[in-house]
Amino acid sequence: MPKVFGGKQKNKIGEIWFQPPKGVTPKLLTKYLFTSEKLSIQVHPNDRQARRKGLPSGKEECWYILRAEPNALLGIGLTKEVSATKLHAAVACSQIEQLIDWKPVKSGDLYYIPAGTIHAIGPGIQLIEVQQNADITYRLYDYGRPRELHLEDALSVATLTPYDMKHYQEPAADQSAKLIDGPHFKLFQVIGNDQAVLKGTASGEWQILPLEGKVMARGKAIHAGECGLCTKASEIDLSKNIKSLIACSVN
Repeated sequence: MPKVFGGKQKNKIGEIWFQPPKGVTPKLLTKYLFTSEKLSIQVHPNDRQARRKGLPSGKEECWYILRAEPNALLGIGLTKEVSATKLHAAVACSQIEQLIDWKPVKSGDLYYIPAGTIHAIGPGIQLIEVQQNADITYRLYDYGRPRELHLEDALSVATLTPYDMKHYQEPAADQSAKLIDGPHFKLFQVIGNDQAVLKGTASGEWQILPLEGKVMARGKAIHAGECGLCTKASEIDLSKNIKSLIACSVN
């Protein structure tokens, strides 16, 4: 577990997310994940597919890697294009892990995960996840753990191809940049008092995750390990910021 949260981890999988003020339902959900074993192989639907199930939205997300142990891996997409029948058979025979593209990962890597992407997080990784605020996950495989699988739903929404590496970035650690410019959210890396990188972005919901230093949001100090929420970029004061991630909803 990151030191900012106490540096100790009792569970094999840690997850910290942020509760909004009472009566507020954010469009985005930001959280920290830290693992000492593999998370399930899973997939999320897009908005259209989720609404067919009576849900308000699907789920797209991204992962910003804070730390990774040597040989740590992320499973993203498949090693080759396969049919739904073959993937179903691989799950039934507990061979789906061999079809997953397990990618070496390091601190500073950034992966955007479009809806439909089959994915899993391996052990030894600490990351920040930014996602549409939707609780909809279809598990394909869980390594024999006694949790419900959602094979038919997963196969109906999964993209059965390799991951498109255009969604991967390795941003410079010391430069402000727009990291994600997606259909549901934008994500910025902000170094110091660089308000300019946020300019020109349409008003939306803003979530602020300081990594170093602190950021003022609507007059409240937000420190590393916390998340600030506001509705305008003008409400964000970066004068004490060292390095932050700032996300903005699109719709």
